[in-house]
Amino acid sequence: MGGGKLSQQIIQKMIVPQFKNDLLDQLHDGAVFTLDGERLAFSTDSYVVNPIFFPGGDIGELAVNGTVNDLAMCGARPLFLSAAFIIEEGFPMDDLWRVIISMQSAATKAGVKVVTGDTKVVDRGKGDKIFINTSGIGVVDSGIQIGSRNARVGDVVIISGPIAVHGIAIMSVREGLEFESQIESDTASLNHLVMLMLAASKNIHVLRDPTRGGVASSLNEIAESSRVGIKIDEEKIPITEPVRGACEILGLDPLYVANEGKLIAFVSPGDAESVLSVMRQNPLGKESAVIGEVVGDHPGTVVMRTSIGGSRVVDMLSGEQLPRIC
Repeated sequence: MGGGKLSQQIIQKMIVPQFKNDLLDQLHDGAVFTLDGERLAFSTDSYVVNPIFFPGGDIGELAVNGTVNDLAMCGARPLFLSAAFIIEEGFPMDDLWRVIISMQSAATKAGVKVVTGDTKVVDRGKGDKIFINTSGIGVVDSGIQIGSRNARVGDVVIISGPIAVHGIAIMSVREGLEFESQIESDTASLNHLVMLMLAASKNIHVLRDPTRGGVASSLNEIAESSRVGIKIDEEKIPITEPVRGACEILGLDPLYVANEGKLIAFVSPGDAESVLSVMRQNPLGKESAVIGEVVGDHPGTVVMRTSIGGSRVVDMLSGEQLPRIC
């Protein structure tokens, strides 16, 4: 599932009704709850990317960064991770070591510790090299209220940099495509950037890392959860020329291509400039841009002003453009 309509239907029609509870109903990147007076965030994710080594990263780095980012999107300071490996029989030990070293390096950069885990081996041909699950826990400071349902009319929509980089990096190596300049994945831990943003403003209402399904799917999920409309401007969405060219060649819409080191923030209009300023002082946010706003019209729908002056609805992806992307 690629983070589009099918994923959403399975979650809403099969999973949520069976496990229904107040924490799950938030449908955020992680669950935020209070335990003995401490606000905690908990998240889990699985990584099945193909190929496992790609320009700019690998499945190990991706697994650490992805769960760290899910916690950060809750406004949490990530602290501890678990790591579970499902390894296909015959997987080279040198490759496993390379993945483990990459995970350790990513955890050190993010400032988190891998404190528990599990390893399972499946028969040859019953897996695909290696799959990794990481779960994480972090602390949410008082005064931070971030969630998919918190977007408010008037909020400014900010993205932290050029989109669609990760998906195109995977596609290029998977299909053996060569472009003028190599496109490398944007995988990175965003927790340090988020902490800077939260220090600048407590009026950040929504954070989301637009992974599977890309920016379009993330915005649609937020619009539906918050029952607001979202307007974005095509010309303001940062896309590098190599990625734009690759998307044109491959017939892909960059709005639906996965990202692994970018975030979307919904910020109160009075604080947008200060948040944008601190984001641009961080290497992971130096190309941050305002791409739209939250409106009272067309609740639950994302509308984009196109580069030729028209408007179109940006719907949830029906299928998936790139399978096994993260």
